[in-house]
Amino acid sequence: MMDFLYFPDDPMEYIPAAFAMLICFLVAYAAYRIIKSYSKNQEEKMKNFEEEVMRKLEQKEADESGR
Repeated sequence: MMDFLYFPDDPMEYIPAAFAMLICFLVAYAAYRIIKSYSKNQEEKMKNFEEEVMRKLEQKEADESGR
């Protein structure tokens, strides 16, 4: 019967697993940075849009009060 956990006697057998884990961590970090950058860009666009809407509302109120 095969044991559930396998700890090799030769430490060289850990190298492929460590390499695969390193690649997974790098891909996850890259995805994190891409998502964070995209989110920051979307936040900036939304902030500009809100400012534009507020300017238009203020201009509309000024036009209506000047009549």
